[in-house]
Amino acid sequence: MRISTTRSALLAGAVAVTLSATALPAAFAAPSSSAVISEVYGGGGNSGATLTRDFVELANAGSAAYDLSGLSVQYLPGAPSAGSKWQVSELSGSVAPGGRYLVAEAAGTGGTVALPTPDATGTVAMSATAGTVALVSGTTPLTCKTAADCAADTRIVDLAGYGTAVVREGSGPAKGASATASVARAASLADTDDNAADLTAAAPSPVNAAGETSGGGEDPGDPGNPTEPGTVRVHDIQGTTRVSPLDGKAVAGVPGVVTAVRASGSRGFWIQDTAPDADPRTGEGVFVYTGSAAPAVQVGDSVLVSGTVAEYYPSSTTQSVTEITAPKVTVVSSGNALPAPVVLDAKAVPSAYVPSAGGGSIDALPLEPSTYALDLYESLEGTRVQIADTRVTGATTAYHEVWVTVEPKQNPTRRGGTLYASYTDQNTGRIKVLSLDPAAPVPTANVGDVLAGTTSGVLDYDSYGGYNLQATALGKVTDHHLRREVTRKQKGKELAVATYNVENLDALDDQAKFDTLAEGVAVNLSSPDIVSLEEIQDDNGAVKDGTVGSEATLKRFTDAIVAAGGPRYSWRYVAPQDGKDGGEPGGNIRNVFLFNPKRVDFVDRPGGDATTPVAAVKTKKGVTLSVSPGRIAPASAAWDDSRKPLVGEFRFHGKPVFVVGNHFASKGGDQPLHGRYQEPVRSSETKRVQQAKEVNTFVKSLLAADKSARVVVLGDLNDFAFSPTVGALTDGKVLKPLITTLPKNEQYSYVYEGNSQTLDHILTSPGVRRFDYDVVHINAEFADQASDHDPQIVRVDVNAPDHGHGHGGHGHHGHH
Repeated sequence: MRISTTRSALLAGAVAVTLSATALPAAFAAPSSSAVISEVYGGGGNSGATLTRDFVELANAGSAAYDLSGLSVQYLPGAPSAGSKWQVSELSGSVAPGGRYLVAEAAGTGGTVALPTPDATGTVAMSATAGTVALVSGTTPLTCKTAADCAADTRIVDLAGYGTAVVREGSGPAKGASATASVARAASLADTDDNAADLTAAAPSPVNAAGETSGGGEDPGDPGNPTEPGTVRVHDIQGTTRVSPLDGKAVAGVPGVVTAVRASGSRGFWIQDTAPDADPRTGEGVFVYTGSAAPAVQVGDSVLVSGTVAEYYPSSTTQSVTEITAPKVTVVSSGNALPAPVVLDAKAVPSAYVPSAGGGSIDALPLEPSTYALDLYESLEGTRVQIADTRVTGATTAYHEVWVTVEPKQNPTRRGGTLYASYTDQNTGRIKVLSLDPAAPVPTANVGDVLAGTTSGVLDYDSYGGYNLQATALGKVTDHHLRREVTRKQKGKELAVATYNVENLDALDDQAKFDTLAEGVAVNLSSPDIVSLEEIQDDNGAVKDGTVGSEATLKRFTDAIVAAGGPRYSWRYVAPQDGKDGGEPGGNIRNVFLFNPKRVDFVDRPGGDATTPVAAVKTKKGVTLSVSPGRIAPASAAWDDSRKPLVGEFRFHGKPVFVVGNHFASKGGDQPLHGRYQEPVRSSETKRVQQAKEVNTFVKSLLAADKSARVVVLGDLNDFAFSPTVGALTDGKVLKPLITTLPKNEQYSYVYEGNSQTLDHILTSPGVRRFDYDVVHINAEFADQASDHDPQIVRVDVNAPDHGHGHGGHGHHGHH
């Protein structure tokens, strides 16, 4: 079975953390008298296995054909973790009365016998010993992770848990699954909704809709050790679309020269044909996946490869990698010259990013490598490529990866990055670089540095950023001497308000993290009067024991600020209900205000707690808050499992100022820019728009009571200035997003996959008439960072006269 390194870690630990066997049996929908899961096998390609692939077999016990259009087979690990997701294999066609239907899943490197020709093909690497398979009406991934929750999901037609699976029907999961044994239903296809009773261990016996059994259809047999090339070349395997025309088929004696070897992680090697065809769409390189076995070849070997062609999808929304699996390799000769690399530069890469499929899959679209950047990269998947003197646009990560651009004039930022300007203007020149030699990883580099000289290797694809260069030869880093910015000190008459996401800070963190973050506040931000913090956790972080207070965390942080030369800050927050605000489980993440009591007063109004909504109160002297600190509409569904905004009333030079600290829902679950679905669906946006509307409504209530109220809305909104989220937040022109007051090439506070972009914002109401705004770049562009966000600051003149022309002020960039 095919398991990526991250998933293998999940599955390997699955058996040890199963739920108690005393859990009550789930009451699933009435037992099926028609379509059922008749056999499940997760040992395909494992050591000792005969079959090369995992499979799920369906059967129809009814008297009429069972239509599978729009249905799916879905898989969940036996002991699902917080990060586990149901993996989907889509179905089509139907199951005849009394017939079978075969779904092929991932291939491994063992086994000698292929499945009969499958009726549907998925890419799921199932565990041989423990897991859950569901037949589902629909193709949307299930979300249930317990037997009881799954029993309540009416989309589940049938379900089979095996081994030690937490999710199963009845008294327990089916027993006996292994590398050599499936779990199968009796010939009667009886379904009593009890997996332990209905499914028993047996030798795998897949049958497809045509009635073929294993060894038929795509059986590669034993290709032996051919000394002459077969009829299939690499470009035949790659084809003119993203999916191989030979997917699932056996190939024999495919010739090529070994261009690179990956000896760890997803092991294997790349081969490239030295006699390319004339079609630029059909790639000449391909990855040969050897699984747990170390590749027994060297760069420069001329080889003949036999095996099965497979499309490996790193996740359900990514594009696939075309591979030859379960390989048998003959080395014909060694020490051969490698094909010349394809040069990737501004001339080679098209300016358009990817074709549209109206939100659907681009898998079947014919490649247009001269028109679209992602089509060019796909046509070069597995091929040798070369880049030279590329500017770093995303600093070296903890995983020894660095982002560069081969199009240096594409949306450059002032400090050397590449700006993410809009949903329709993608940066086509971004490529991730990593080293194939663990002993010589990618060197440390910051944004604006240059990967000088030549870097070459093979072009690959993964779920973390898409196309990447697996380097066999690395250039050297030229230091651009990027410096952390220091903003100016506020003047006596200016109220300085900042926002800073401190990335899951809690009292158990290392002192070094506190010290670095504190220096950011005291030195780089020049000790603002108010700091709105995001991602302060409870005092014991991710420990689930009911703790919700953050006093120890905030004392350590404010002590560190004093040690760094800053003022002694006070703080205010509203503790969340345990486990209700999302974020890291057990962390009880929240927004917090720090303020310097020697410069600004906090107006305390009692009664604010986790469930009480704050309201605007109109008085003869203007507007006040019903509670301070308080939370905006905490009972609204917009904030389910999410951080609630914190509102505080401050006074500066006798004038009231209302500050709203936010941390909107994350972008988790959105389809990737580089994925198979174009244009990508931003599913997480729906919740952020709801949250923005709640904050907008509250700000409007303040302004309805006092149109000149000074309101500062700020924080990590997890969305861009051009997003519907910010549009909903500013509706009615009640707030001005200050990021748009900066020069275009400075409108960013965060770097993701080589794109400089803005997730953090400060917005002000029309009553804020004179301001000076700055994004202070100290984290996002650096390999060494205390947080992945840059802080921002606005300095407000609260006594600025009203000349009747709305917002004044300007954006400003910090000096070194």
